[in-house]
Amino acid sequence: MPELARPVAAARLKPRWEAQLGDCVSALAGSPDGRQLAAAGLDGPIQLLEAGTGRVIATLAGHAQGTLAIAWRPDGTILASGGQDGMVRWWDACTGQQLAAEKGGSSWVEHVQWQASGRLLATAAGKSLRFWDTPGKLSRECADHASTIAGLAWRPDGGMRLITAAYGGATLWNPERADPVRRLPWKGSSLSLAWSPDGKYLAAGQQDGCVHLWITKSGEDLEMTGFPTKVRALAWDATSRWLATDGSATVCLWDCSGKGPSGRRPVQLEGHQDLVSALAFQPAGNLLASGGADGRVFVWRPVNGEQPLGLLETGAPVAHLAWLPGQSLAVGTEDGRVVFV
Repeated sequence: MPELARPVAAARLKPRWEAQLGDCVSALAGSPDGRQLAAAGLDGPIQLLEAGTGRVIATLAGHAQGTLAIAWRPDGTILASGGQDGMVRWWDACTGQQLAAEKGGSSWVEHVQWQASGRLLATAAGKSLRFWDTPGKLSRECADHASTIAGLAWRPDGGMRLITAAYGGATLWNPERADPVRRLPWKGSSLSLAWSPDGKYLAAGQQDGCVHLWITKSGEDLEMTGFPTKVRALAWDATSRWLATDGSATVCLWDCSGKGPSGRRPVQLEGHQDLVSALAFQPAGNLLASGGADGRVFVWRPVNGEQPLGLLETGAPVAHLAWLPGQSLAVGTEDGRVVFV
C-alpha cells in the first residue's frame, strides 16, 4: 500500500480544457512558439492541439502498435516521431502531412531528439543510434551499443556532441564519426538521461535506485543513493543549480551549485501519496511541476520553500508533463487525457 503523505495546503488548479486520446498518453510536447501541443497515445495516432483552446488542428496517423516518442524541430515546422513499428516519421506541422518515413534500425524506435540548431535529428532504436540531416535522409549510422539505448541528449550549447545512456554507462558521440568519441563507464543499468543546461553535469537515473552524476569536463563521477525504487524522471532547472529526481513519493532536489551535490542533503518536496512519475522544470523560469501515480500534479517554486503553490487532481496516474511559454502546463494521463492548466 502507498504511504500517506502529510496534508498540504495548495491552491487548486483549474483545467482550462481537456482532450481525450484513445489510449495512455505516451508522449507530450509543446511547439517552440507555444501555440500547439503534440500528444501521442499508445494506440498510435498523434493529435496536434491548439494550446489556447484544445481544438484539434490535425490528427496524424502516427505509428502502428503505438507511438513512443515525438519531438518538434526548433523552428516549429516539423514534428518527428518514433514508434513500435520500427519507423522514424517526419510530419509537416502546418498540414499534418507525412514528409518521410524510414526504418530506425530495430523493431521499435524509442527516442527522437533534434539538435538545438535544428540541423540534425538523432534517433535510438534498440541498440541502434542514427543521425538524419533532412527528413528521410540518413546522415550517419553509428556502431551498435552493447545494450538497448535508454536515453539520449544533445549537448545544450547546440554543438556537435550527443550523449547516450545504456547498461555500463554513457557514451559521447560526434555525428560525423561512426565510432564513439568518449565513454563514461558505470556498472549499472541507466533508465533516464539529462544534461544540465550549462553542460557541466550529466545525470542518469538508474535501475538500482540511484542517480549517477558525471562532471562532463573531467569525467569525474559521483552517486546519489537511497531511493526506494528505480529512478526514471530527471529535470534540471534553467540555471543548472537544481536537479529534481523521482524514485519515491517525494521529489528530491539536489543542489549542484558550487562544488556540486556531494555531501549535501537534498531538499525534499512532499505531497504525493504514491510514486512520483513525471517531473518538469520551466525551460525559462523557476517553477517545477511534479506528477504522480496518485493522479496529483503539484507546482512548486523551490527557491521560495518546500510548500507547493498549486495542486491539480487528475483522477488518473500522470504519464507526462510539458511546460509551454509563460506558466501554461500540459498534463498527460494514463487514461488517455490531456489536461491543460
